[in-house]
Amino acid sequence: MKRIFNNLTPTSIFISSRYLCLHPVSLAAVSMLLGHSAWAQSRDSAVVPAGVELPGMTVSATGLGLSATEMAAPVSVLDGETWLQRRTATLGDSLTGEPGIHATHFGAGASRPIIRGMDGPRVGVLANGTELHDASTLSPDHAVLTETLLAQRVEVLRGPAALVHGGAVGGVVNIVDQKIPAARPANGLQGEAEARWESAARAKSAAMGLTAGTGPLVLRVEAAGRNADDYRVGQGWQSEQGQRRVHGSHSEGNTGSVGLSWVGRDGYLGAAYTRQRAQYGLPGHMHSDCHPHGAHLHCGGHGDSHSHGTHEDHDDSAHDEHAVPMVDMHSHRWDLRGEWHNPVAGIESVRLKGSHTRYGHGESESGQVATTFSNRAHDWRVELQHAPIAGWRGMVGMGQGQRHFSAEGEEAYVPATRTQKQGIFVLEEYQVGVWRWQAALRHDRQRVRTVTTATERTHSATSASLGTVWKLAAGWQASASFSHAARMPSAEELFANGLHMATNSWEVGNAQLQKETSNAWDVGLRKLSGNTTWSANLYHHRVNGYIYGRTVDEDHGFQLQHYTQANARFTGAEGQVRQRINRFVGVSVLGDVVRAKLASGAHLPRIPAARVGLRVDGSWQGWEAMAEWMQVAAQHRTAAFESRSGGYGMLNLAVSYRFVGSPLQLLIKAENLTDRLAYAHTSAIKRAAPLKGRNLSVGMRAEF
Repeated sequence: MKRIFNNLTPTSIFISSRYLCLHPVSLAAVSMLLGHSAWAQSRDSAVVPAGVELPGMTVSATGLGLSATEMAAPVSVLDGETWLQRRTATLGDSLTGEPGIHATHFGAGASRPIIRGMDGPRVGVLANGTELHDASTLSPDHAVLTETLLAQRVEVLRGPAALVHGGAVGGVVNIVDQKIPAARPANGLQGEAEARWESAARAKSAAMGLTAGTGPLVLRVEAAGRNADDYRVGQGWQSEQGQRRVHGSHSEGNTGSVGLSWVGRDGYLGAAYTRQRAQYGLPGHMHSDCHPHGAHLHCGGHGDSHSHGTHEDHDDSAHDEHAVPMVDMHSHRWDLRGEWHNPVAGIESVRLKGSHTRYGHGESESGQVATTFSNRAHDWRVELQHAPIAGWRGMVGMGQGQRHFSAEGEEAYVPATRTQKQGIFVLEEYQVGVWRWQAALRHDRQRVRTVTTATERTHSATSASLGTVWKLAAGWQASASFSHAARMPSAEELFANGLHMATNSWEVGNAQLQKETSNAWDVGLRKLSGNTTWSANLYHHRVNGYIYGRTVDEDHGFQLQHYTQANARFTGAEGQVRQRINRFVGVSVLGDVVRAKLASGAHLPRIPAARVGLRVDGSWQGWEAMAEWMQVAAQHRTAAFESRSGGYGMLNLAVSYRFVGSPLQLLIKAENLTDRLAYAHTSAIKRAAPLKGRNLSVGMRAEF
């Protein structure tokens, strides 16, 4: 087995991965067979001696090797069995079960995380600390450029540690993958493979990953594939085709990646190439002959009458007889990562990260491409972690990025732009007695220039934060943090002007937008040990110059949106408590709520509704199980021209079993068992694409 892998070249591995990503069931089966062979060699070394306490998982995005319990602001880390149970085809839907985290939900093809009511460019989505460079911040119908089946874990940060990643005033989602090896695999070979089937969309998916190398060179190859039909929703809903399936919600895609690293005693340096392709439908699409006249829409039959206000009975599922548009997305990405431990006295490590992405997607209808989006981008980042100085340990760093974005065709509502960013930052930590202090400072500059008109806007921003963790007693700790964070307007917010049919709107940018600044408080209390453990957090954001798309007029679901600025307030709470019943069973209660208003008292659009959940978890021998009831409240706090959303409850189950003496694991999950019809208030097409109905998922996974 080792001889076979030593003879493989990166080229031959990549060619194989491209073939395998088109045949997901085949690649999973091959990898599981390899797993049986490798398992016999590695199973003894995987046993953890009784009584040994494993160290807590560090949060890699912090750069300081801190665990989630050492952070001044709440951090969510999904890994291991939790991540295996939660992950779905999209990143947003995979994270939406965590307190304070929701999803945009645009059918089955696209879903981006929402953190504490904030979304879009306020939430940074990273891959091992570098930007993804997709188009997901531009519109909710654009997918996040990642494959959840290939993610090892996901970290969600807020507070001081999130600030060092730029204008993510809402938080940062960091996807940790293994495409660039940082260490040699045990016994020269390790890997994983997985295959799944789901009932609601008759979906099939599979993925594999192999790491090989006994010397300084370590090779990693990954591949994944997906295919899903239109998904079925809950009882009581029908599409125009008279079915319970969302017309145009089908999707398919594949991913292939090859990485090669030089791994030494004092660090590593590696690179990887990733090719990703996805095709998915855009349900809820409408055609409109509307165009703006100042702050009003002029449409056929619209006249001068405008119905301003909240449309409670508006049905945005209506669309005409045209075929459902399709997105055909492709991406080529190169990553570079490295770390050097103790290069000189006083420096504990130096980390280098960089990426270059060529991204594009076409939106077609009836087989004809109507609009093409293109994004050529690169970024790099250097972090220097120093030894303690007067008790302070931390890191300093700098980064630079450039993005060339363009859109051509019928819906090219954003002109071609070039965006350049530079940033410098510092993150420090100081511990004295029962107090741990964390501070961060960052300064950014941004220049956005339109290619055709040479219109240029330049902004600069300085952000700072301070937080503390206080160990009250054994197993008890309190936390508090304050941050002053700034976000500079994006190219879309500055220069958009045109038709955007995916969200049924005409968007108008504002070149005079200034940076928005957020002053945020977060206080929390945690109990980390004993039969009863819990955590609770309260937060308040005062955002000056909040940038948002304000709907100024509407006609039969088609909206005219002007990007504007106004002061806003976000106030909320989130928490969970778990009671250990015995050594096998535990019961948890969790929930969150956020209120978001403008200073005028008006509500902001698409703010998540409050929710509360009851969860029972259990483990016995090789079995892991979870049962959950999640109740989402009705959302009546709506913006102008926004319809209300009713509440709903969902029952979910998850079971997994690790076969004794085998690397195989059985995964079973049932979602929305009561087949409830549910609308996500955070979705721009909630009536056209409700949430999935009853869905059964069965999978098999092997790790070796």
